[in-house]
Amino acid sequence: MSRMVRLLHEQMLKYNWVGFYLLENGAPGQPPMLVLGPFEGAMTPHTRIPLHQGICGAAASSGKTVVVDDVSKDNRYLACSLETKSEIVVPIFVRGKVVGELDIDSHFAAAFKDEDRELVEYCAGLIGASLAKSPA
Repeated sequence: MSRMVRLLHEQMLKYNWVGFYLLENGAPGQPPMLVLGPFEGAMTPHTRIPLHQGICGAAASSGKTVVVDDVSKDNRYLACSLETKSEIVVPIFVRGKVVGELDIDSHFAAAFKDEDRELVEYCAGLIGASLAKSPA
């Protein structure tokens, strides 16, 4: 994951923040949380996100990729940086269950086109396949 975020951040100039959030099941009576994993870019105050909060929570809860062309017009957006204009969040699956996600922010509006979506979904798929091979 660390190599992937570094590579995406370095090679894709419009990808200004690239990181993974991993799903952590809460203690009994506590909701599951998305916990910040490896990332490249500015520090974020959002190191733990409740499963049903923000764009990250929406992607993990629905199991679907979420692309937001203008974060200022999406009330789900959890502000991390005033420079962020658009975001893509792609769930990571292991054996059909969401276990995390790949989150990318851009300082450019509508930065994520179809080819970006395909690339980020492919990357998330690689991580899911790698995690599926890891011992539990």
